[in-house]
Amino acid sequence: MSHPASAPAPASAEENWLRLDRQICFSLHAASRAFNGVYRVILKDLGLTYPQYLVMLVLWEEGTLPVKRLGEHLRLDSGTLSPLLKRLESAGLVRRERSTRDERSVEVRLTEEGTALRERALRVPRRIAAATGFDLNEITELRERLDRLTGALDAAALSEEEDTAQERRA
Repeated sequence: MSHPASAPAPASAEENWLRLDRQICFSLHAASRAFNGVYRVILKDLGLTYPQYLVMLVLWEEGTLPVKRLGEHLRLDSGTLSPLLKRLESAGLVRRERSTRDERSVEVRLTEEGTALRERALRVPRRIAAATGFDLNEITELRERLDRLTGALDAAALSEEEDTAQERRA
C-alpha cells in the first residue's frame, strides 16, 4: 500500500525566498539556456557554436589579440578558450601564432575566410532580436541592466573573497 505524499507545511515569508521560482539566478540560467537553443539553430548556417560565435565577434571587433586578452573579453580561462580556438583554427577561420614581441604570448588572428564570415553573420543579431519579442529599446535597457548586475556581482564576489581572506588571517 502506498502512502500519499504529505503536503509541505506552509512556508514563512523568508522561506518563500528559497523557492526555485523566486531565484534570479535560475531565471538567468533558464534564459541563457533558451538563448543557446535559438543561437544553436541560427548559427548552424554559419557552422559555429555559440561560444565560437562569441570569439568571432571579439575578433571582428578588435582584430588580432593575444589569447589572454581574448579570454578577458569573453570572461573565459585559457583552458576553456584553447579548445574553442583549436576548433576555429581547424575550420580555417582563425590562426594562432606566437607573438613576435613576446614569445610566451600566442596571438589569434582571423583568416580571410574568418573575415568573410562576418558578412554572413550580420543577420544574426536581427534574428535574435526578433526571437526575443522585445523592441530595440527593451533590448538595450535589458542589456544595460544586466551589465549593471554583472558589475555589482563582480564587486560583491571580490568583497566576499577579501572578507574570507581576512577571516583566514585572523
